Amino acid sequence: MIRPAKINEIPKKINITRVCAIKMITQGIFQWNDAYPSKEIFKNDISRNELYVFQQQNTLIGCIVLSSIMDTEYKIVSWLSPNQNNLYVHRLAVHPNFQHQGNAQKLMTFAEDFALKNNYVSIRLDTFSQNKRNQQFYELRGYQKVGKVYYLNQSNDPFYCYERLCNK
Repeated sequence: MIRPAKINEIPKKINITRVCAIKMITQGIFQWNDAYPSKEIFKNDISRNELYVFQQQNTLIGCIVLSSIMDTEYKIVSWLSPNQNNLYVHRLAVHPNFQHQGNAQKLMTFAEDFALKNNYVSIRLDTFSQNKRNQQFYELRGYQKVGKVYYLNQSNDPFYCYERLCNK
């Protein structure tokens, strides 16, 4: 079940993203670190009703942020659609114990259904340039690479921006 997150679940979400970060670092992917994503970021996501959790039975196995707010870094990107009524996906994570079971696919299907149901023009996101697996994941779902941005507090390498138009 995918549902809105609760404030008291932040420690569980931090745990998921930390173990994901550790796994990525062991693979040479320095996308997340101890500073990102943070408790404060998750609190902000919840206050804006943008953070969703993926729960199997009583276990939180993943999370995703669905936002209508464009990050400042995205303003330089040549998107496929106008900068209005777009859905932004952030902080998609699945605990490593539940990866390779289609759970990230379920979270993205949830995001895509959410976008259609709420009449968004497109779905936008970024993924780390060194994370080839994520790039392939989004490209196989029909997302097009449209540019790159930098988050220097995370890495000197770029993050690739992707967009998929919503078909109504």
